[in-house]
Amino acid sequence: MSELRETSLAILANTDVQSKVSQLANLFAEHQAGRIAINPSSNLTSQNHCLPGRPAKPDLVAPKFVPKRKMDTVEGRAILWHSLAHIEFNAMNLALDAIWRFPNMPKAYYEDWLRVAKEESYHFSLINTHLQSFGFSYGDFPAHNSLWEMVERTTDSVIARMALVPRTMEARGLDAVPEIRDRFKQIKDERAVEILEIILHDEIGHVLVGNRWFNFLCANDNLSPIATYRELAEKYRAPTLRGPFNLDAREQAGFTSEELEILESLSEKRTQAA
Repeated sequence: MSELRETSLAILANTDVQSKVSQLANLFAEHQAGRIAINPSSNLTSQNHCLPGRPAKPDLVAPKFVPKRKMDTVEGRAILWHSLAHIEFNAMNLALDAIWRFPNMPKAYYEDWLRVAKEESYHFSLINTHLQSFGFSYGDFPAHNSLWEMVERTTDSVIARMALVPRTMEARGLDAVPEIRDRFKQIKDERAVEILEIILHDEIGHVLVGNRWFNFLCANDNLSPIATYRELAEKYRAPTLRGPFNLDAREQAGFTSEELEILESLSEKRTQAA
């Protein structure tokens, strides 16, 4: 019987995008059928792997060198769609990394992140298929690596990973996707709108997973979630939170009323400064 964490590490190291997606779908199906073991206590090593496995393209550049995402040309819309594909590809990898890297978590933790990985791979496939309708594919444009850089910074701490990747970096998608969806509504790209609605719905659940396990770890060590988040954000150099925030989606994703009040005050300060 295959083991979930070892297999997740092997899939993470795979450099072929379509093979990675297929392997992940198979792993999820095998787990659903009860044919995958989970060994939380094993201490795995990545020393024989180059992580994450990624194709030769896209070229990774600083964010300021990523091409502009303009809606008034086919290529501009393709660039925007390509950036979404890159986010989902990285999100698939980060979920796999969360499975293999951190031992001694409850079984439900690993099952949560397996579901997230499977859904992120589905999002990637939806986006890449739609990107191809513009005449382009994943890898055709440069991309930045900010999301994975935060994954790398938090390799030493599961609580930092939960605080700063799903509920900080990925939560920004809850704020950004509705605006992007509405831009595609304006140009009547109905398939794009359908895909973005699927992503927004699922991403609420993914951020909820991050919140669930961050709060679990805080409760285990009798830590204040708000104070702990601030400390971790400073220690690991997390991006500064800036509004506007999708407070409704964030509430559905498990942010507490106190956390939402803090985010709302940040939005108000920004508005006043402007």
